[in-house]
Amino acid sequence: MFERDPAAAPPPPAGDPLAAFHPVVRAWFERRFRHPTDAQAEGWPRIHAGETTLIAAPTGSGKTLAAFLVGIDQLIREAESGDLDDGTRIVYVSPLKALSNDIQRNLEEPLDEIRTLAKEMGYDLPPIISAVRTGDTPPSARQTMVRRPPHILV
Repeated sequence: MFERDPAAAPPPPAGDPLAAFHPVVRAWFERRFRHPTDAQAEGWPRIHAGETTLIAAPTGSGKTLAAFLVGIDQLIREAESGDLDDGTRIVYVSPLKALSNDIQRNLEEPLDEIRTLAKEMGYDLPPIISAVRTGDTPPSARQTMVRRPPHILV
């Protein structure tokens, strides 16, 4: 369910909700999941279009992946074109340190799997880096983030 003004944007196009994704991202998703959830299928066209999107759905319905996968897709495209420089492109703000750590850990597996799949498909992509920053992050890790900012910061 989306909280939005129905007149603000046209409805999402009918058809394949994965059509806008890079072939590597699409292949990864299709290997991992049977099909997109309703929240993902309805959210992706709007997120890809750059629309401000609020997805209200039950826990476990794929909301976080809906948002992150579009961002990862954009990073993959930058990497493929040679435009993926060091710098933070995605920031996820969490009210809880434990949730931040979980989100970051849950990002590492898909990022690793996507990179492996990209190699299998003939793409030579640089790694997409993620990191978590909390009040407990040691100064050395903070300095590393300053010297080489992660692409995704939680």
